[in-house]
Amino acid sequence: MAERSTAAVDVADNGGDEPLTAKADAATTDGTAQTKDKEGASSQSDASGRDGSEAVPASPDLHSGHKLARRYRLEECVTRLDGFSSWRAVDEKLRRAVGVHLLPADHPRARSVLAAARSSALLGDPRFVQVLDAVEEGDLVYVVHEWLPDATELTALLAAGPLEAHDAYQLVSQISQAMAAAHREGLAHLRLTPGAVLRSSTGQYRIRGLAVNAALRGITADQPLRTDTEAIGALLYAALTRRWPYESDAYGLSGLPKDLGLIPPDQVRAGVHRGLSELAMRALANDGATASRQEQPCTTPDELAKAVAAMPRVLPPEPVFAAPPEYQRTTYQQGTYGRPSARPTSATQPVIVAPPPPLQSRTGRALKWAVSALLIAALGLGSWQLAETVLDRDNDSGDPTPTRSTEGGSDDNNAVEPSKPVTIVRAQDYDPLGDGSEKPASTQNVHDGDASSYWNTDGYFSADFGRLKEGVGLVLDLGKVQQVGNVEVSFTGGSTSVELRTTEGSSIPQLPGGFTKVAKGTGTKVSLKPDKPAQARYLLVWLTQLPSDGGNYRGKITDIKVTS
Repeated sequence: MAERSTAAVDVADNGGDEPLTAKADAATTDGTAQTKDKEGASSQSDASGRDGSEAVPASPDLHSGHKLARRYRLEECVTRLDGFSSWRAVDEKLRRAVGVHLLPADHPRARSVLAAARSSALLGDPRFVQVLDAVEEGDLVYVVHEWLPDATELTALLAAGPLEAHDAYQLVSQISQAMAAAHREGLAHLRLTPGAVLRSSTGQYRIRGLAVNAALRGITADQPLRTDTEAIGALLYAALTRRWPYESDAYGLSGLPKDLGLIPPDQVRAGVHRGLSELAMRALANDGATASRQEQPCTTPDELAKAVAAMPRVLPPEPVFAAPPEYQRTTYQQGTYGRPSARPTSATQPVIVAPPPPLQSRTGRALKWAVSALLIAALGLGSWQLAETVLDRDNDSGDPTPTRSTEGGSDDNNAVEPSKPVTIVRAQDYDPLGDGSEKPASTQNVHDGDASSYWNTDGYFSADFGRLKEGVGLVLDLGKVQQVGNVEVSFTGGSTSVELRTTEGSSIPQLPGGFTKVAKGTGTKVSLKPDKPAQARYLLVWLTQLPSDGGNYRGKITDIKVTS
């Protein structure tokens, strides 16, 4: 488990103001929206480099409908904080939506904002939201940038759940390559949050606020390369787990449990891609405390982009094709042959008179009468035969039919077959919700007949596995599908909660949900007996609560016996 890196203080603690989005639900159309920083914008100095001693003037008191340069008409205020405001506006000259940042010309950060905007505009990289204009006009300074109405913020994407592995791979690949190109030109972002990343309708990720967002808030960094790299790692971590990789909640995401440190994404959520999980840890844990392998940390976006390129490409999921429509019979098969066409006929075409419906002609009526007569005769004959059968039965002898009885009061065929021991061919560890391995070297101790040997789990901080997963266990291979009547599990070290799950399949399910739960119990010697005998080849002994073991919590199984 990696220690928390301290180089991303700005990423964790400086952010959360309402982002400039295409829909901006929290804004009002009269320009009076008052959006505060979720982390609490204060007047004191913080780790980002913002100097609280500066006298920050109030943001310009403008309203919807105001025009800048007789061209940009302000429509909706989406952010107002720290002496500046951000608007959705309309470029009346080109008839398109744009975004505008506004601040007074005497604002202490006005010059740095103009310099950052002009430097960002010179980059001209389509992977970034482009700065269109940066102007000082009278007592106002404003920056105009692109507005992408068809793009979706990463914040909104994560609100629906974690991203698929392919989408997360594309995210880290595109963002790391874009930031590497920006740093080669001497530009840093320093405020790369989920609200600063947009995904277009074509699946391309774009970054907004390069250099400008940090300048607006007075954010600086001694190590901009490392700061942006850890920010990309935090974005990848959030995309894989839908959790923010710090203890505090941010950007609509829950933080990690306190006192656990920085744990790998594949220990936070089951089914996370292992390679992407390690990549996120390499970007976040820059002091070398990587998750599970001794990989070198990535300290720059360029190193991270190269690490992404070196890993096997994550392919998109297989497309799901819709079922073909039901077979449609032709008009001939539907019995419309010879009937008039449904298409209208022109006035020049002769009108075809449809033949009478079946059985409506003279021959048809005669046929109907004949069939009716035959049916009546058949019913009469059947009634006569039925009555004769009933009378014959009444005349039969009333002697009771002798019944067979079994001597001795028991039937050998109904005797209960005695239970027999079932041989365990092999036992293997089962940890699909964790790192995939749980002390595999000692699994055979549970069926070696030696009560002094045992298999044990890893040590955890609590009985519920440190809230990292639902459980761990052992899979018992019986060699073939056999009847299972009882499984007796002996523990050492304290009372343990355990479940018995079975499967008749020819392979071991990848997740515990693929097994069927048939019994459960708690204690040091638990008899797991299904309600009815089960047929299975693979049995899962699934531990759900662990006993205390010297400061940690650990499960220990000394012996498992299976009977039919």
